Amino acid sequence: MSTAELHTLTGAYALHALPDSERHEFERHLEDCEACAQEVRELSATAARLGLAVAETPPRELRDRVLREITTVRQEAPTPGRRARTGGGGRTGRWYAYALAACVAAAAAFGGVAVWQNQVAQDARQEANQAQRQNERLAQVLSAPDAKTASSELTGGAHGTVVVSQSQNRAVFLASGMAPPPSGKVYQIWFNDEGTMRSAGLMDPKASDDAVLLNGPVDRASGMGITVEPAGGSAEPTSDPVALMNFPTA
Repeated sequence: MSTAELHTLTGAYALHALPDSERHEFERHLEDCEACAQEVRELSATAARLGLAVAETPPRELRDRVLREITTVRQEAPTPGRRARTGGGGRTGRWYAYALAACVAAAAAFGGVAVWQNQVAQDARQEANQAQRQNERLAQVLSAPDAKTASSELTGGAHGTVVVSQSQNRAVFLASGMAPPPSGKVYQIWFNDEGTMRSAGLMDPKASDDAVLLNGPVDRASGMGITVEPAGGSAEPTSDPVALMNFPTA
């Protein structure tokens, strides 16, 4: 295997997707290639973070069980020898009316809690499924046989790596050591389409290390840029770029 071919195996190696023969050959290559070793470290860290991203908090079974059992616990029987009066004006009658009203209110409350819990659970499942699909697409780009990488130092000592797969027609940007954007701002990534900037998504403003699957196809984009935009992003860049990177071509 040529040295040029070995340079393309960083993503597959980080995801443990190489057969033994290629893995051994690539590991020998790593001993003499600091650039590939750096990319492997970054991609391995990203793969670990992707695993954490799809981790789910265990359901609160205790609370659900208590709410379920409240509706099935039988009311304590009346004391023998005492007969409750049900007249409209007596104290006991009023007490039963209050108790009935309280039971109805409790039933309505528990019904509302059940609906709320069901909605929260559905929202959580949808978010988890979306995150998992996003992470799967990101991993497909990183492990693609034709994936090519380019790295660059960014403003403030940060480091950026872009991974492009022509077969997937997608790109991934990996950042480490990014300074947080100003309050109320966000980093926005752009495709560079022959000088025209096309939005490619937002970075997590709370993460100094981030892995972003760029939104949309690469197509004819020759590179990418990053600008500082208002929270939620902009339709077009409103600030000077804090980073510009060319996509790898070989």
